[in-house]
This record gives sequence, structure tokens and C-alpha cells, in this order.
Amino acid sequence: MTNLVNIFDFLVPSPNIYRVMKEFLQLMRRYVSPYGKYLVGAVFLNVFSAVFNIFSFTLIIPILQILFKMDTTVYSFIPWDTADMQMKDILINNAYFYVTQLIEKHGGSVTLLVLGLFLGMMTALKTACYFGSSAIMIPLRTGIVRDIRVTVYNKMLSLPLGFFSRERKGDIIARMSGDVGEVEYSITSSLDMLIKNPILIIFYFTTLIITSWQLTLFTIAVVPLMAWGMSAIGKKLKKESLEAQRKWSDTMSQLDETLGGLRIIKAFIAEDRMKDRFRKTSEELRKATGKVAVRQALAHPVSEFLGTLMIMFVLWFGGTLILSKASPIDAPTFIFYMVILYSVLNPLKEFARAGYNIPKGLASMERVDKILKAENNIKEKPDAVDIKSFDREIEFRHVDFSYEPGKEILKDICLKVGKGKTVALVGQSGSGKSTLVDLVPRYHDVTSGEVLIDGTNIKDLKIKSLRSLIGNVNQEAILFNDTIFNNIAFGVENATMEQVVAAAKIANAHDFIMEKEEGYDTNIGDRGGKLSGGQRQRISIARAILKNPPILILDEATSALDTESERLVQEALDRLTTSRTTIAIAHRLSTIKNADEICVVHEGRIVERGTHEELIRLNGYYKKLNDMQAL
Repeated sequence: MTNLVNIFDFLVPSPNIYRVMKEFLQLMRRYVSPYGKYLVGAVFLNVFSAVFNIFSFTLIIPILQILFKMDTTVYSFIPWDTADMQMKDILINNAYFYVTQLIEKHGGSVTLLVLGLFLGMMTALKTACYFGSSAIMIPLRTGIVRDIRVTVYNKMLSLPLGFFSRERKGDIIARMSGDVGEVEYSITSSLDMLIKNPILIIFYFTTLIITSWQLTLFTIAVVPLMAWGMSAIGKKLKKESLEAQRKWSDTMSQLDETLGGLRIIKAFIAEDRMKDRFRKTSEELRKATGKVAVRQALAHPVSEFLGTLMIMFVLWFGGTLILSKASPIDAPTFIFYMVILYSVLNPLKEFARAGYNIPKGLASMERVDKILKAENNIKEKPDAVDIKSFDREIEFRHVDFSYEPGKEILKDICLKVGKGKTVALVGQSGSGKSTLVDLVPRYHDVTSGEVLIDGTNIKDLKIKSLRSLIGNVNQEAILFNDTIFNNIAFGVENATMEQVVAAAKIANAHDFIMEKEEGYDTNIGDRGGKLSGGQRQRISIARAILKNPPILILDEATSALDTESERLVQEALDRLTTSRTTIAIAHRLSTIKNADEICVVHEGRIVERGTHEELIRLNGYYKKLNDMQAL
């Protein structure tokens, strides 16, 4: 796979090359189309650069002939429209005619100066076009990388929560940073070479054929003998690159775990253990990247050596031709030929370098595609309808759910939650309570059965309109590294300060916010780290109040708080749940005693249901939970 656009592989194509080219072109087709004008501009500038370069080298022949007085031919002007001569011969003849005229009038020294100035002008035009062709590709390169990064981010937001429970967060971060960066370095930076070098090679080889087809035929015959030299070096490069990127993901995952678990690491005096673990992972990463780097480092010296061998063979063959009695070219033309041939070596080397860089980028893109091509099983029907309001009830009708086939989490759940009612879910951890409430906003889809709102299956509703009816307050308040104002107003367009303050007052948050030096403009740090647990939860409740949803889901909203914070939060929740339809998950039974219905969930089934008093009289599982908490 590593022989992509290598000149040797152009001459000796293999099925492997076609597969790689197909993979590369598919990648380009996905992201290059918006930047077509830059590609066209780069092609034109590279064509002009090649033409100017060849013209500048062409001046070597008359300069050498003037210096060494090798040409004694008397030239006369030939009309440009002469029918029995080729345009190439007319052009060469007339060029030499003007040079000899210049020598006769002004002497050899002035003629050399004029030719030198013309050479300098051609070189200036060539380098200007060369710079322009590289500069015009910068918006394309940076644009492709931006598009990939934005596409990955947007895809992440659209994927169901189940995807992230199977993936490590550090691995996803590594794909967004390291892998996308590798795509930029390895593929988009090589794109300029892939446009420029074919143009240069075509023009240079055309010039070589025109100058001496015999020498060019010999050169082409020599090249395939060396093809195996380049291909043997990089056969495993993509595989090794994938391994290196996996080790990088392991490193990022460990870093993420360390930052999230510093309190536990220090509490259990596990610093040395974590250091050893990270050192081991870093050493594995070093070895993996070292293997890739060694193979990449081989590309330049091997291409340099093979190029020198090619020059050596051509020098031998060309010298033999010149020394023969019927030589097809003279010495100055042979020197010009060698200059052009040597000029071909640079694009060949860049091809070799691209042949090693691109597989690394393709390996990284393969990892990025695991996110981009991940299946989103939460699909919205083409004829899905908007839901404007919630009027009657939520119904779970014979609902089953499993994350994996054969491992049921919920079994035959039948439950109705009337408008304005509060239904509480209690039970041991892992019984399926959180999974049950996650079905309402379609974070997951039921395996069988139906979830209905006002008699309509939620799969027939537009996802955005469905979720606009639902507010969430979770056990762990999910806040962002932003101001208090922006966290409360999160998801609510054009919220005013008056609306945010009113929501904060209802949530018992206004007083502690005003104690902050910057009030509502206070930045709360990463995940709200500058606030206490109770303060974070009240900000979360204020956010739900501002959204003003008719359906509210409370997932153990007070279980992690101290008594005083729980009292303040519970007061805020009581205000929040007034006149709203509420599904509450609770471990502390004292917080849901007044619920209209309490459902006891055990091993994925609702085993008991009723009010607090009714369940106590049943003397069953709920009574046992209540007695344990009373003790």
C-alpha cells in the first residue's frame, strides 16, 4: 500500500496500487470538491512553472557552444510557415540564427550576458509560479482538515449514547486530535506534490524524448529493475501506523483517566502505580512510532541512491553514444539532457516521500472513519411529524430493551404517566431505571413494544420536537466551562437576564450566585469545578426551569448531596415539578413519598406499583427498601 504514486509503481503497476489509488481518490472526492478552483489554479501554475523551467535549461546549449566555440554552422533565417520542415527544427534554427546575429553585432561576452539575463528572468517566473502553486493549495489543505474535524464533531453529536458507552473518551479525543492532524500532515500536505509532480514528470519526460529518444528508452528500461527497492521498504507501513495510532489513543485515554481520577489516585497513594502504567504505555508508543519513523527515514536515502545509480547508467550509455562515430547528439545537448534528467529526480523523490506519508494518513483516516461511518440506529422517519404540546399521557406499552442480543435490560414494561402526575422509579442499582427513562427522549430505541406520547409512537415524531418537550436533571450536574448565565441559558435562544435571574431564584440559586464577585458572569470552571455539588445541581435545575418543559425527568437529582444542600435542591425541585409531568428516579425514598405512583423496578421488570402507603401495606420489596433506609 505504501507505493502510492511512486514513479516506479507507475511504470510497474500492481493490483495493490489500484486499491490504494481508489482509497485515496475516494477520500479526496469526499472533501476536495468545494475547493475545485484551487486545484485548477494549482494545475495551471505548475504547468507554467514546468514550461519556464524547461526554457531556462534550454539556454544551457547555446551558452556552452558560445563558451567553447563548438558550433561553426552558418545559420540563416527560415520562414515560420515553411511547409517541408517541422516546427521544432524551425524553432531551433531561428533561435541559433538570432544568437549568431547577436554575437556578430555585440560579441560573445554581451551575448552571454543577454542569455544569462534571459535565464534569470525564466528562473524568476518559474519560482514565482512554483510559489503560487504552493500558496494556492494552503486554503485547500487547511479547509479539508477543518471540514474533517467539523464533520467528526457533528457526527459525534448525532450518535446515540450507546456508542460512547462502548468507546473510550480518550480514544475519541485522540482521533479528533492526533489522527486528524496526521491526515493534515500526511495526506493534504502530499496533495500539492501529487498535483505538481505528474505535471513536471510529463513535461520533463516529453523534453527528454524530444532531445534523445534513444537515451530516454534506455532510462525507462533501467528504472523497473529498481522498483522492488522502493516497494520492499514500506509494505508494512500502514499496519505499523495503525498500531502507532492505537498506542497514541491508549496514552490519551490514560491521561483522561488520570485527570478525572486525581482525587482517588492521591487518596489511595497510587501515584507510583499510575506513573509505571503511563511509562509503559509511553514506551510502547515510542517503539511503535520508532518503527514507522525508521521506514520513513529510509525513503530519502534509498531514492537518492537509486537516482544516482540511474544517472550513472545514463552517463555511461550517453557517453558511449557521444564517443561513437554516428552520435545522435552532441556534448552540449547531452549535458542539457542530463540536467533535465536530474531535474526529474526531485519529483521522483517527492513521489517516494508521498508513498510513505500517504499510507500513514490513510491509516489515521481509517480510525477517523470508525466515527464517521458508525451506524446511528436512532433514525428519524422521512414522514416524522412535529409535536407541539403534551396533552394527555406517556405510555410504555409492553416495552423490552437490550443493549446486546440475548441480554435483556427491560422486560415487558407497561406503564402510564398521566399529564401533571409524578411517577417515581425505585429499585437496586442496575435494575434498569435509568435505561427506562432514557427511552422517552429516544437516547435508545426499544427492542420491542412502544413508547407513546398522547397516543403517538415517539418513533413517528421528529427527534428535536420530542426532546424540546423534555427537561433533565441528573445525579451528576452536567455543566460547561462557561459563565453561570450561559450555563442556565444553555439551549434557550435569546434568553434575557431577567428570565435567567427568575429561573435561578426558583432554583434557590440566586443568592449564592450574587455572592460571587462577577455574579452571573462568573466562570464556573471545567464541569463546574468551582462550585459545590449543591450549587452545581441548583444551576442544573435553573437550566431546566428556564427551558420550561412540560415533561421532566429527574435521575437521582439529590442522592449525592448533603442534608442542607438536599433541602435547598428539594425545595427547587418541588417548585419545578409543580404542574409538570415528572418521572423521577430515586434512591432516597423520602424524596418521593408524595409521588402519585411509585414503581419498584427489579431485574428489568416492574414488580410492585402504587402509592407510598399502598406499597408499605403490601409488605414486599418496597417495604424492605423503606425499612433498610429507616435503619
